[in-house]
Amino acid sequence: MLKAILFDLDNTLLGNSMETFVPAYFQALTRYVAHLIPPDRLLTELLRATRAMEANDGNGPTNEEAFAALFYPAVGYERATLEPIFERFYAEEFPKLRSLTQARPEARPLVEWAFERGLQVVIATNPLFPRTAVEQRLEWADVPVTEFDYALVTSYEIMHATKAHPAYYREILARLGREPRECLMVGDDWEHDIAQAASIGIPVYWIADPGETPPSPSFHREDEMGTLVGQGTLADLWGWVKRR
Repeated sequence: MLKAILFDLDNTLLGNSMETFVPAYFQALTRYVAHLIPPDRLLTELLRATRAMEANDGNGPTNEEAFAALFYPAVGYERATLEPIFERFYAEEFPKLRSLTQARPEARPLVEWAFERGLQVVIATNPLFPRTAVEQRLEWADVPVTEFDYALVTSYEIMHATKAHPAYYREILARLGREPRECLMVGDDWEHDIAQAASIGIPVYWIADPGETPPSPSFHREDEMGTLVGQGTLADLWGWVKRR
């Protein structure tokens, strides 16, 4: 029986192309800190520290700590000096990126349905951003934390792996106290949202055009593979759950 539903955020609940959003985000951040660190240098170190987070596999520190261990020494500033500046950036500049995103009208009814069913609802976004950046994007998607008591919102402060590793999903299951078969993962990224979740036995729904051919999944143990229960747009998913 379904007990928990995990929603990816970008290009699932919220229309947000990372190919557009991430460069604009980095440009805004490097411009904001340019009075302290040359933009090219800052971008280089941001990318290097981000790769360190992406490599985090659940056996070490939080993603935030993996980032900090590389980033602050590399740019030559104490963490205590730069963190307040980054906090102001997320308060003053990050909200301006909202114009790059699009609210999806089916997102709120889907989240409301999940809560009405008594499910644990998780925002399972790749935890490369701080909590404030996730909360703002949830507001842009019209499913804010101020209105929905999510069981878990993954962010870089609390998670010890990224979606590149099955450990990310194992950590979610441990926090929820759930078995894989009691959950459903909904997301658009085949490798990060679908293949990794399914590899530990979580059933999955792929947000993609109905006619799109799924890439060939590669799982190490067939008996642990989760089931692809459906495929389609967020509107298709909304129609699917209403029939259940």
